[in-house]
Amino acid sequence: MGQENLVSFLKNTNLISSAVAAEIADHFIRKIISKNQFQLSAGKICDEYLFLEKGYMRAFAQDTEGHEVTTNFYTQGQVIFEVSSFFNRTRSQENIQALTDCEGWSINYEQLNNLFHTLPEFRDFGRSVLVKGFAAFKNRTLSMITETAEGRYEQLLMANPEIFQHAPLKNIASYLGVTDTSLSRIRKELSKKK
Repeated sequence: MGQENLVSFLKNTNLISSAVAAEIADHFIRKIISKNQFQLSAGKICDEYLFLEKGYMRAFAQDTEGHEVTTNFYTQGQVIFEVSSFFNRTRSQENIQALTDCEGWSINYEQLNNLFHTLPEFRDFGRSVLVKGFAAFKNRTLSMITETAEGRYEQLLMANPEIFQHAPLKNIASYLGVTDTSLSRIRKELSKKK
């Protein structure tokens, strides 16, 4: 299988030409991640920038009582890395784990930085990815404050319906900031309305 999906992803912001996208893609290596395998473990420095071509992953941290709290879900066509750890070279507080068997394309920190410095188009692309990620993070933070649990559930269902087929409900509940019982109640009530 070639790198067509990676090249398309690089080109989709219209900041990178086909030739430069192919040149960048040549620096990525194929990566296979088995279900339940960790892409990143808390306490380690994130050194990989991964384009997920197939599969589903989740990021999670442990709260002060040792419970896992899902902080993000990743689906195919997204880049996966822990931004703070990757760019600041600090130990991650998050884990990133495969929910299914996954395939993707990976590049390490040093190689990525070299490309950023030598290819201005790629630097612009990277900035665009970070801005989109920051905006999504900001929207999620605000929705935890301004939306009801039902509203957050409906937003997730609209934006990422397939995650319900691949993530355990306890992971989805923690992502939404509710208990498993509350999530069951929300699902039951919404199914009655349909």
